[in-house]
Amino acid sequence: MTILVTGVAGFIGYHVAEALLARGETVIGIDDLNPYYDVGLKRARLAHLVRHDGFAFHALDIADHAALLGVGAGTKIIVHLAAQAGVRYSIDNPFAYAAANLTGHLSVLELARHVPGLTHLVYASSSSVYGAGSALPYSESARADHPQSLYAATKRADEMMSAAYSHLYGLRQTGLRFFTVYGPWGRPDMAYFGFAEAIIEGRPITLYDGGRLKRDFTYIDDIVAGVLGVIDHPPTEIGAHRLFNIGNNCAESVSDLVAVLEAELNHKAIIVNAPRPAADPVETCADIAALARLTGFSPKTQLSEGVPRFVVWYRDWRAKRG
Repeated sequence: MTILVTGVAGFIGYHVAEALLARGETVIGIDDLNPYYDVGLKRARLAHLVRHDGFAFHALDIADHAALLGVGAGTKIIVHLAAQAGVRYSIDNPFAYAAANLTGHLSVLELARHVPGLTHLVYASSSSVYGAGSALPYSESARADHPQSLYAATKRADEMMSAAYSHLYGLRQTGLRFFTVYGPWGRPDMAYFGFAEAIIEGRPITLYDGGRLKRDFTYIDDIVAGVLGVIDHPPTEIGAHRLFNIGNNCAESVSDLVAVLEAELNHKAIIVNAPRPAADPVETCADIAALARLTGFSPKTQLSEGVPRFVVWYRDWRAKRG
C-alpha cells in the first residue's frame, strides 16, 4: 500500500515513516526542509529513510498545491504531519503559521479529495487546542474555543476545515491531538532537548514557576504505535471525521524531567526561575480512553525510561556533530 507522509524529515514524521517502511509499506515522503531548526538533523533523518527501497522523497512546500498534486497519485492513505511547530515562535512569526498550518492543511485537504481511491487522511493536531478552561485530563468532548496561542488557533482551525471537507466531500479523516512528544531524533526547540544541551555545556536553563508546570510527556515509540493503530483502524463510514488524544495519560513536572536529565548527563543544571508565559498552560494530561478502545493504545514509557534513551541518542548525535 502507498502512504504519503508529509513532514517526513520531521521528528514524528521520520519515526512514522520508518515504522511503515519496516512493515513493508511504500512511503512517499514530503518535506520542505525549512530552517526553523537544524536542517542537518532533518537531512540525517532522511539519510536513514532513503536506504529503504520502498521510500521516495520530494522536497516541496505543502502550501504549493500544484507541486503537491504532482506527487499524490496512487496514494491510498495520507499521514499529514507537516506543520510550523512551536507555541512561542508563533508570537514573533505569525505568518509562518498561516502559510504552513492553514494554507498547507487546506492544500492537503484539496489533494485528498482529488486523489482517486484515497481511503483515509490522518493528520496532526495538538493538545494546545484545549487552551484555557478545560478540565483535566483533557477529553475530546471538551470545548476547544479558547486558544492561548496562534499556533493553537491554527491547529483548531485545521480540525474545523477537516470537518467541513469530510461533510462536503465524504473524506474519511482522523485528527490526532499530540501531547508533548519526546525521544531520540527529537526537535532541538523542545525543552528536553534544549535542557540537555545547556546542562552538558554548563549554561543556565529557565524553569517557569520553579519547574512546577506539568506536561503529559509522551515517548515517540508510544506515539508511533498510536498512529499506526489509527491507520489500521480507519473510519468505516463515508464522511467520518474523528478526533483522538494521543498522549501518555500521565502529567509529570518539568522539574522531574530536569532531575532525570541531570542524573543521565551526570551534570547539575544551573537553574534560572521565571514567571510562566501567558501561552503556556499550567498542566496538560490526555484522556486516551477513546483511542484505547479503538486501537488498544496503551503507552508504556515514563520519563524515567524515555529520557535515558534520548540521552544515549543525544550523546551519539553530539559526538558525530562535533
